[in-house]
Amino acid sequence: MSIYTLIPIIFIVLYAGYWYYVKNKNSQQAQVVNNTDFKAEFANAERYKNSVLTSELPFLQEEMKQEKIDAFNYASTEYGVGSALKDGVKDKLKGMATLGTVRFNTVQTPKYLVLSGNSLHLFDTDTEGEIDRHLVFNQSRLENSRLTEIPMEGQVKAQAQARGNNVKAYKLSLQTDDKPIELIIYSCLIFMGVGTMTDFGPLIANPKSLLLGAAAQLGIFMTYVGTQFMGFTYQQSASIGIIGGADGPTAIFVTSRLAPELLGPIAVAAYSYMALVPVIQPPIMKALTTKEERRIVMRPLRQVSKREKIIFPIMITVFVALLVPSAAPLIACLMLGNLFKESGVVERLQKTAGNELMNIVTIFLGFTVGATATATTFLSVQTLEIMAMGIVAFGFGTAGGVLLAKLMNLFLKEKINPLIGSAGVSAVPMAARVSQVVGQKENPSNFLLMHAMGPNVAGVIGSAIAAGVLMSLFG
Repeated sequence: MSIYTLIPIIFIVLYAGYWYYVKNKNSQQAQVVNNTDFKAEFANAERYKNSVLTSELPFLQEEMKQEKIDAFNYASTEYGVGSALKDGVKDKLKGMATLGTVRFNTVQTPKYLVLSGNSLHLFDTDTEGEIDRHLVFNQSRLENSRLTEIPMEGQVKAQAQARGNNVKAYKLSLQTDDKPIELIIYSCLIFMGVGTMTDFGPLIANPKSLLLGAAAQLGIFMTYVGTQFMGFTYQQSASIGIIGGADGPTAIFVTSRLAPELLGPIAVAAYSYMALVPVIQPPIMKALTTKEERRIVMRPLRQVSKREKIIFPIMITVFVALLVPSAAPLIACLMLGNLFKESGVVERLQKTAGNELMNIVTIFLGFTVGATATATTFLSVQTLEIMAMGIVAFGFGTAGGVLLAKLMNLFLKEKINPLIGSAGVSAVPMAARVSQVVGQKENPSNFLLMHAMGPNVAGVIGSAIAAGVLMSLFG
């Protein structure tokens, strides 16, 4: 028997087995329903409720404290085939991005609805079963909410009928407060301005620099781990870790979503250390490299065509949007600004986005962040901890890029100067200039600026992706 005959037979057998299993299960469920005395069960409903709350769901009773639980039920967010397919593709792309070292699997965590008097409580749990969010909807909000019946069709209808003909499904749409988006918009607009002033040519000409930009994000994740031991929450740790990306707009973008109470200290730390890049990086770069390594001369980069420069931002936007949708607004604005520049047909928009608009947004952003830095939140031990972890993040980010460059030199025929690895942090173009200055001190004829711009631009993309991963995990 050939393999082409065997495969259809296997599929037919598997399908028949599955059909028999489903039919038998539905029959058993129908039999249970028919043999159930619902009047007696309803009479014991209160006893069943207290038993379940005590044995299986004690955290609900604990979270409600003294408030009475009149009724509760499991809830789930709308999750269809399209969402499952999107999550599956996203998980695979995340796995590819980590070279298979991490296996991603999107999990739909259980949710609970609790009715207490005139209020409805919604509990969202994390992957460990602990309560992640507790939302309360009072009578006024419930009046503006909608309850719509979901038509029973296909498999859903069959399962419902197996449990009794009176079973119906409903979709509850609850009204919540809109989150402020001003800071998010500011961040995106700054990214658009940065895009108009950035040349992706060095990155396109030397794709290996993408790895250096990724390695420089080590500071983000090391800082996240470190802040966990200092008592910060997951959301706060993620926001503090982004400081290590040396990317002020991204730090504000993430913090405004995950930990708005720390916006002032984190914004100040991020922009302060970005300004101190020429002071922080050189000692680390010199400590991790030898004089011979710092004197390595790299070949001039190839000329990148205009077509490549136009296709690249479009490809990156699509890839990041599929991989990490949370980072899509930042990357899309960065790439849109770059398209303004490379297309050559919207000169007025390019000049406005890169000059007047950039300056206006920066001023407004400074005022907005400054207004959040009140004495009660800024003058505290917590702020000092954030500042301390910020410099640790920068140190690890710089070291990660340099060490990966040294590792790559073990396998590359054409050696790369490890100094350009430090430019993997997102401070564009300051970090690239630091690589140039340190390299020229060792070899005055060496010109590393354009080579360093590759990891520098890759760092911007890398920090945005890292931010998106953290927001998808803890947002």
